[in-house]
Amino acid sequence: MSQARERGIPDATVARLPLYLRALNGLAERGTATVSSEDLAVAAGVNSAKLRKDLSHLGSYGTRGVGYDVQYLIYQISRELGLTQDWAVAIVGVGNLGRALANYGGFVSRGFRVAALFDADASVVGEHLVGMAVEHIDRLEEVIAARDVSIVVIATPAAAAQAVADRVITSGITSILNFAPVVLNVPDGVDVRKVDLSTELQILAFHEQRKADRESGSPIMAENLAEAMDA
Repeated sequence: MSQARERGIPDATVARLPLYLRALNGLAERGTATVSSEDLAVAAGVNSAKLRKDLSHLGSYGTRGVGYDVQYLIYQISRELGLTQDWAVAIVGVGNLGRALANYGGFVSRGFRVAALFDADASVVGEHLVGMAVEHIDRLEEVIAARDVSIVVIATPAAAAQAVADRVITSGITSILNFAPVVLNVPDGVDVRKVDLSTELQILAFHEQRKADRESGSPIMAENLAEAMDA
């Protein structure tokens, strides 16, 4: 999907590029023309040495005493991430989460277009969201091909996710964003990004517990906390 992998940019760098892009867009919205590596690093939440190394993979080194041109760096990162073209996205599962994703206004401004919505529930099929009708899951392969879908978002219950993944992969999809609380088994060449909200909440709970322990002066052993998180 992006040029980054073809150019040999490290995966860890690719994972940080969206952070830089978000920070740069914020700067651009405030009318900032140039930014130092230190200020951009603070805005993105990384250290400046790591940021400079990451951006060097893009061939961007900034100007000594001036910094980086904000608009040009936005273009460079967008190009590497493949965001200078329009990517058609299908969302499978139009429950509460699927609806929220479909209505997210940030997709279009970031190079993504919701091209199809699918659900297995007959009471949902035919309903209109974001200017399009929800399709029945039986039409998955047909619609993916007809609308040139490149990325599929799976927002189904866990029990249905693997079967959906198998079908979209058979349809030629190689990029999946998975919100279902299950690990998908996919063949080589298929990229899956998993978004697990419960895991993220558990990590936050871990840090909250650590802070509470420090304040109370009675730390809990890490293994006991880990067991509590897994319970």
